[in-house]
Amino acid sequence: MSGDLPDFYFRVRENGAAVFRVDTENRQRRIEMDQIAVVNIRNGEVKPHGDRPLSDQEVDTIRTWMADRRALLARRDMDDIHRAIDHLNLTTQWAQAKATEAQLEEITDALLLAMHDLRSVLVRKKADRLLKGGT
Repeated sequence: MSGDLPDFYFRVRENGAAVFRVDTENRQRRIEMDQIAVVNIRNGEVKPHGDRPLSDQEVDTIRTWMADRRALLARRDMDDIHRAIDHLNLTTQWAQAKATEAQLEEITDALLLAMHDLRSVLVRKKADRLLKGGT
């Protein structure tokens, strides 16, 4: 099992991760994890944990993980948006075919405001893109 373990473990947090060095080369053959850093995905900050500075290899590994994590989160964001489009379509079908008057009364104003807000943002962003492309 220990041969399959990575050298580093990243405990994901809200804005990044706590980084641990994984050690199985000890007398008890137990897995030991020594925290070496805390990283912030949003601002790219890497803070060494404790008094020991990070090696170039550790920094490279952390930076690679950060780039991979950002890419994963971007893919998840796009997947969420595609799911939202599907959900809007399902909501439309529900409102047309299944919703009761009471259900429609409960959600109509909130849904209309949310859709109006989204439409306003999308139209403004599309106009900005068209203006940038035309100059």
